[in-house]
This record gives sequence, structure tokens and C-alpha cells, in this order.
Amino acid sequence: MKARLIVMSAIAVLVMASGAVAQDRDQQLADEISASVRTYPQFTIFDDVNGHVDGGVVVLTGKVTMPYKKYDIERRVARLDGVREMRSEISVLPVSVFDDELRRRISRAIYGSPSFWQYAAMANPPIHVIVENGRVTLTGVVNSNVERALARSLATGFGEFAVHNELRTDR
Repeated sequence: MKARLIVMSAIAVLVMASGAVAQDRDQQLADEISASVRTYPQFTIFDDVNGHVDGGVVVLTGKVTMPYKKYDIERRVARLDGVREMRSEISVLPVSVFDDELRRRISRAIYGSPSFWQYAAMANPPIHVIVENGRVTLTGVVNSNVERALARSLATGFGEFAVHNELRTDR
């Protein structure tokens, strides 16, 4: 009876340890995916791509401004070691002169504000301005809820239909 209990305990420890190792591998792969997207030369503040990893299965979501960006990002991620399977739910934003103008005006308002100059000076500015059919979504990370509210305030008044603030804080 004792031997059986010891064997069952050992199996439970191995199962828990293998689960922890798989989580570590998934986290490492998620970090590599994030770095791969961020370092893609055509990735701008007008694009937003996120990834989720579960057991080596990668699901990419988000929106990009051009079809070639979608395919390039998918290829970059698929080539990473550890990707067993990949599903892409990245959508391409519709072509619109109105949306392009909104993107430019809103990004200028946000990054032209002295409160956000430190972000504007970064190689990969953290606030992304996604515009789809006149609807604006702010994504990314800021340092505080005050900056989050200020970014939303700066993004209004340009003829947009709606502004959704999905900015997260570091905390």
C-alpha cells in the first residue's frame, strides 16, 4: 500500500512539474512572439497585434493597416521555434482616406502633447491608434490612469464616431 502511495505521489509531482515546464515554454514563446512583432520594421502605431500561446498553439489577433503586414507577421511568428500550430485572427483595416486622416490627427495630438513626449521618443511608442470606419480604439500601455484619461481626451474632437480606450496601465 505504501509503495502504491509513493508511486502515485511521484506521478503527481511529475505531472505538476511537466505542466510548469510547459507554462514556462509558452511564456518564453509568447515573449519571442512579442519581440518578433515589435521588431517587424513595418509595424507602426496604427497597427495592433496580440498573441496567445497554449501548449505551443499560437493564436494571433489584432488589426493591421495593410494586407502584406498581416502575412509578414504570420510568417515571422510561424518560423519561431516551439510553434506547433498557428491560427491567425488578424484583420486588415479597410482603406479609407477619412480613417487615414483621423489616424494622423489623433496620433499628432497625443504624441505632440508634452505629457507624452517621453513615449514619442521611444523606438516603439506604446500607444496605438486603431481607426476603423471612423471608430477609434486606443491600445497599448501607459504609466498611469491620468495618462490613460488624457490620451482618450486628446483623441476626441476630430470628427470620429466613437473613441474606445483600451489602454492599460503598467500597474
